[in-house]
Amino acid sequence: MQPRLGIVLPLGDTAPRSDVIEFAQRVEELGYDSIWVGESWGRDSITVLTQIACHTTKLKLGTGIVTVYSRSPGLVAQTAASLDDISGGRVLLGLGVSAPKVIRDWHGVSFEKPLQRTKEYIEIINLALSGERVNYEGEFFQLKDFRMSFRGPRNHIPIYIAAMGQKNIELVGESADGWLPILFNPGFVQEFKEDIRTGAQKSGRDSEVIELAPYVMTCISQGDDSAKNLVRNHIAFYVGGAGTYYNNLVRRYGFVEEANKMKELWVEKRDREGAAGVVSETMLDSLAIVGNDPKKARERLLEIQAQGVQAPIAFLPPGATQEHIRETIETLAPKSFS
Repeated sequence: MQPRLGIVLPLGDTAPRSDVIEFAQRVEELGYDSIWVGESWGRDSITVLTQIACHTTKLKLGTGIVTVYSRSPGLVAQTAASLDDISGGRVLLGLGVSAPKVIRDWHGVSFEKPLQRTKEYIEIINLALSGERVNYEGEFFQLKDFRMSFRGPRNHIPIYIAAMGQKNIELVGESADGWLPILFNPGFVQEFKEDIRTGAQKSGRDSEVIELAPYVMTCISQGDDSAKNLVRNHIAFYVGGAGTYYNNLVRRYGFVEEANKMKELWVEKRDREGAAGVVSETMLDSLAIVGNDPKKARERLLEIQAQGVQAPIAFLPPGATQEHIRETIETLAPKSFS
């Protein structure tokens, strides 16, 4: 059975346009379902996805993610509809809040009530894309008397929320079409689904129609352990250096001792190499598809999907070389599965 697998564009903001096009065409050829493009303070995701749309025919195009603080919901609706038109209805709209520092210090916007803001964004975008006149009274947005003059090929574009906190996961169930978590442990999928069900009940929805599309750290290197080292480094960054949330998350997964040690080494001793060394084989197997055994990597992908994850998204760690990228996308190519 051919698995459904997306991939995050791994080339970075400095990659030449020709490399971006070549990569997108290659993963489409290999049978990948979707490609996801993020944005921070470099290239914006929509422009890059427009470029990809013009050079592919089947690959779905995901924003991974557009923050709900950098654009108005009306502009997001216009932009998503325009890209959907250019691509022939291939857009997946990933939304999230980014990080407080990015919102305050790059966009110059106050980071207030992210949950409520996200909820209003989704409601307004859905209303605008439906073709109805947008009359909306919210805490952040009060809109009236406008209807989008342009209609894309679809009156609803799937919206995915990048979130991990319980209330945010409940919002996925209440309002979204899919969920985009990171540092995701598939062994806890049933617990996460309970949060989604709780949210879905609020709006009378069937939680089973909501897709789980986690970013899964993925890296294959058959000749050595370099792939594992890269993934260890990135996990240590999240758990040791990215505040308390991810540290608490891996504690929830049972890695309490590792979480304590990584925090100590990263923050107090500034020993990033030591923090990466704390990431055990068990933690790697729980949070990533990684190593030097292609057969084992393919088996792990199938295991993740069998646990109820419909649309995983491969995410290569920073520092992955062109050879890492090639080996990874070819090893997990959906068309390679019988």
